[in-house]
Amino acid sequence: MARAGLSGERLTRAGAELADEAGFDQVTVSALARRFDVKVASLYSHVRNSHDLRTRIALLALEELADRAADAVAGRSGKDALVALANAYRDYAREHPGRYAAAQFRLDPETAPASAGPRHTRMTRSILRGYDLPEAEHTHAVRLLGSVFYGYVSLEAGGGFSHSAPESQESWSRAMDALDTLLRNWPTP
Repeated sequence: MARAGLSGERLTRAGAELADEAGFDQVTVSALARRFDVKVASLYSHVRNSHDLRTRIALLALEELADRAADAVAGRSGKDALVALANAYRDYAREHPGRYAAAQFRLDPETAPASAGPRHTRMTRSILRGYDLPEAEHTHAVRLLGSVFYGYVSLEAGGGFSHSAPESQESWSRAMDALDTLLRNWPTP
């Protein structure tokens, strides 16, 4: 019998909170059972295993991040949309470091297409239309933007910019200027 009050959704949200507090790699069914002061076996009627729990957290994080990004870019175009999208990712990573890490979790081929992942790609592609990039170049540009956002945020979160001047925000702004310039002058083969 399932313990009263426990559900897959509640466990997923608690797992996301645990990820933000302790790190996504620390999220396990055992850790969640300790959090609820229940036996591990009582959670298995709601989640199959730690991988299933992490997948659920990844799906939640992707959805939250997509909603936040969509709100940020709504009604914007060009550089304003680019910066709004980038800031949405960076702000989410700062506020929810474990969930942001979860959003990078590799989903299986059946789960990925039904996740919010494709929404992220569509949003980024819609921003690119404001730059008049040839359609054949969109995938390259999406990958570049994702790499810059993820790389910068990861280095910043790991303290990579903590011991040098100027402040990280200044470099972030310069990176956004550089991306805007690159997108307006995209090299074509």
